Amino acid sequence: MALAIIAAALALAQAAQVGGFDAAPPAQADAAYEELAAGQTERAIAMLEASLKDTPGDAALLINLGTAYARGGRMEEARAAFRAAIAAEDRYRVQLADGSWEDSRKVARLALDSLDRTAFAAR
Repeated sequence: MALAIIAAALALAQAAQVGGFDAAPPAQADAAYEELAAGQTERAIAMLEASLKDTPGDAALLINLGTAYARGGRMEEARAAFRAAIAAEDRYRVQLADGSWEDSRKVARLALDSLDRTAFAAR
């Protein structure tokens, strides 16, 4: 299954206040970037779910959780995580795996679109 956009959407546990976006939460949780990059999907899911208990609604965590769910074949949960990131009250610039910075809502939308396109192509 080709999840190129989702793989590129891995957000690091960093956020910045940029041009009208909200500041980062006071304490950034571990976004399990290293685990996702190493292919440790189940470990990443456990870490992200635990981190979200402390910082619910964190867009970077939700994006990475959606990515981890998709890699684990849990597509409905992945969609729910991406939708939650899109709907999150706070909006951030998140750093992506390639080092670039992007609006968290845009990243989540692209990941959700990619997931839906992949599912459609698999039919």
